Amino acid sequence: MQEKFSIRVQSEIGELEGVIIHQPGSEIENMTPGNAERALYSDILNREVADKGYRQFSGVLSRMTRVFYVQELLADILADEAFKARFITTVCRHEKADHLVERLQELTPVALARQLIEGVALERDNLSRFLSEERYALRPLHNFFFTRDAAVALSGQVLIGRMANPVRDREALIVEAIFSHHPRFSVPTHTPLQDPENRQATIEGGDILVARKDLLLIGSGSRTSSAGIDFIIDLLKKQKSFCEIIVQQLPRKPESFIHLDMIFTLLDRHHCMIYEPIVRLPNPYRTVRIAVDNGKVRISEEENLLKALEKAGMELEPILCGGSEDAWVQQREQWHSGANFFALGPGRVIGYDRNVHTLAELARNGYEIIKASDVIRNKVKPEAYRRCVVTVDGSELARGGGGCRCMTMPLSRRPL
Repeated sequence: MQEKFSIRVQSEIGELEGVIIHQPGSEIENMTPGNAERALYSDILNREVADKGYRQFSGVLSRMTRVFYVQELLADILADEAFKARFITTVCRHEKADHLVERLQELTPVALARQLIEGVALERDNLSRFLSEERYALRPLHNFFFTRDAAVALSGQVLIGRMANPVRDREALIVEAIFSHHPRFSVPTHTPLQDPENRQATIEGGDILVARKDLLLIGSGSRTSSAGIDFIIDLLKKQKSFCEIIVQQLPRKPESFIHLDMIFTLLDRHHCMIYEPIVRLPNPYRTVRIAVDNGKVRISEEENLLKALEKAGMELEPILCGGSEDAWVQQREQWHSGANFFALGPGRVIGYDRNVHTLAELARNGYEIIKASDVIRNKVKPEAYRRCVVTVDGSELARGGGGCRCMTMPLSRRPL
């Protein structure tokens, strides 16, 4: 019997005790310039270069915390033949590929887990499939190494996302299956996926930050809808507890604004990273504060995200993505996930090395800049620093449209 792993996330910065990630495989190169946009990419990635950066990223995490891999967890639960049959049927029905059920049932759990992520090749065994321009009967999950979006772990429960684009639905189905059926977890899950008619209710994890046990920050834009946030409000109402939600509207273009964590992340007890034009300067994007108290809801509008946080009892000193001297530099570094940091613990974060102006701003605010390779080789220890940034090679990974927070699904953090 595998040891149970407790799900407990009550902040963005508590000492990381466990995380789920996905090592990108051939799915990130199984696309062409012609179908990259359908896969939600603006470019195609070089896997060899992306692998180099990801090995640094996963190496630091493995050095600092307990790491679980999506594909291994999926293979574990597929070893149960009854569950395997049900899950294959669910996936094939969802993607209108019922003809694959028998073929997939013949695969080993390991092979099936791999194909469900990397894609199932199209067999051209009838005229329609022979003439098809598709290469896959089940398309590769090009975005799955951004594991953040599929689920949000809270205290003893997990919110499963519903992706804005159906091309990512299988990611949520896989993660929901892992949390519901893997013996290490088996926790209650909540998801708008269970209401197939309400396609308007979309939720992606990059838009949800757990600021405190009783305070959520949620971005509302192209990926998480107001109907999705209403789903979360209704869930909190049913649980008869107290929670505040601060909702920040986001631009729908350009694509670098897809999630809240692309303009705002928490770094330390009193520090946050912001993209200033949206978070602090005057702009048309509204900030709304919602209190859910024992089933009752109060809603008000606030001046901006930082002011709303201050009213909620979190007074934060912002550090500026791209620095403070040049708006063009701010735009360039935000585009490549310059605001998207992931906390290993209070004041100890990990991000991309390519955002040099952002890193210089962090250094001016007391953060030691250390290299991932030095952490992996044990030449330096992040724990030895009050504040530090571990930098990984982000030259290729950033081109997928996300940063280090995007690539992580935290399971547990030590309470602050």
